[in-house]
Amino acid sequence: MAKRITLFLVLLCWILIPAFAQNGNKKSKDKQTGSSPAQNAILGFYNLENLFDTENDPTINDEQFLPDGDYQWTPERYQHKLTNMATVLSLVAKEYGGPVAMGVSEIENEKVLIDLVNQPELKPLNWGVVHHDSPDRRGVDVALLYQKDRFHVLYKLPYRLVTSDTNFRTRDQLLVKGVIDGTDTIHIIVNHWPSKLGGEKRSMPKRMAAAELSKHISDSIMQSNPYAKIVIMGDLNDNPDSKSILVGLGAKKKPQETQMYQLYNPMYKLYMDGIWSYVYRDEPNVIDQTIISYGLLNAQHGYKFKSAQIFRKDFMFTKSGSFEGVPLRTFASGTYLGGYSDHLPVYIILEKVD
Repeated sequence: MAKRITLFLVLLCWILIPAFAQNGNKKSKDKQTGSSPAQNAILGFYNLENLFDTENDPTINDEQFLPDGDYQWTPERYQHKLTNMATVLSLVAKEYGGPVAMGVSEIENEKVLIDLVNQPELKPLNWGVVHHDSPDRRGVDVALLYQKDRFHVLYKLPYRLVTSDTNFRTRDQLLVKGVIDGTDTIHIIVNHWPSKLGGEKRSMPKRMAAAELSKHISDSIMQSNPYAKIVIMGDLNDNPDSKSILVGLGAKKKPQETQMYQLYNPMYKLYMDGIWSYVYRDEPNVIDQTIISYGLLNAQHGYKFKSAQIFRKDFMFTKSGSFEGVPLRTFASGTYLGGYSDHLPVYIILEKVD
């Protein structure tokens, strides 16, 4: 009898020990990658401020960002920029479980993104890249980084912004449809709208056109499914109270104002509360935005909108001089500062409701 009990205990241990080991490895992996049990999902955006490589591309105007260019963009400076971007993104990951998806802008090509996600601080996150080459004359694009373990890309579709100015070239809007945690379908539209070059009034028609294009994309999705979960994210070069946002995009200021087939802008409250993501001529702005659909705001299953945030850490800011208190950027007035970006990352937190 004793021999039978001993044999039974040995077999039980033989079965259970691998299971415990596998569970322990999973916990260790979660701790290493920053991923957390799938109760929250973070979707964010970060303007990386001119993430260029050091190689000349004759099809675009990248001459400033070459070793012998105006910015003396050497391999050492490029690597320092990658390290800085990876530091910020890894801290977002550590604090919030790692963004399921992160839109980015002002990147030259897919190569710089592959270099970025392979930095030591980001490699454990196992991020994939969705990129599309835009017709912007400087060659800067928008793209989406995503956690391969939690986000499955179904397709990407670029949309070209066409205006009455036939010589105008800007970034395409990138629609990425994917599934979070194998269950929840979401549409992400990554943007970088035209700047205010030439003055706000003169440039507004271009941003209105960009807003109308984003609205066209989201309207088309919601016509097929009124409860579709959509996030319009990006550097919109306008604040939440601007005509392009309120009229062109039709984004509502408050959740209770948002009806079916409409969009809600959670960044409006942050803007009114004086929480900013960018400073232009000493004026704080919230031009980096995440705008969501009715379906994500009022979800009854899967993931639902919880809050919007702007990520900031003390080391990301200039400590002295005329730029004291603003984001520490890579260059200022042509002088190399070796900083991070002139923008702060923004993100939304989604919570599991079933």
